[in-house]
Amino acid sequence: MNGRRKWNQSEKDSFRHSIEGIAYTMKNEFHMRVHAIATVILILLAIALKLPPEDCLWLLSAAAAVWVTELINTAIERTVDLASPDSNELAKIAKDTAAGAVLVSSVYAVAIGVIVLGPSLWEKLFG
Repeated sequence: MNGRRKWNQSEKDSFRHSIEGIAYTMKNEFHMRVHAIATVILILLAIALKLPPEDCLWLLSAAAAVWVTELINTAIERTVDLASPDSNELAKIAKDTAAGAVLVSSVYAVAIGVIVLGPSLWEKLFG
C-alpha cells in the first residue's frame, strides 16, 4: 500500500468524498445554507453590476473563505463530539475557536462586500 487508505484510493473517490462532506454540511448546518444563499446573491449582484474581473476575484475569495471555515468548523465540531461526547471545557474551547474562525471570515467577507459592491450599488440606487 502506498500510504493511502483503501476507501480513498482513487482521485474519483477522493472527489466524491469531498462532495459528500459539502453536501453533509449543507444539509445539516443552517449557517452553511445561509452562506450558500449569500453567495448566490453575491454572484447575481456582481453580474447585474457588471463588475470587473478583479472585483469578482475579491468577492469570490471572500465567499470561499467563509465556505472553507464553515466546512472546517463542522469537521471540528463533529470530531469533538465523537472524541468528547460529555461536557468538557477543552471541547468547548475547540468548538468556540472554530466558530470564531467562521466569524472572522464572515466579517472579512462583509468588509470585502462593502468595499467592492458599495460604490457600484450606491451609484445604481442613488446615481
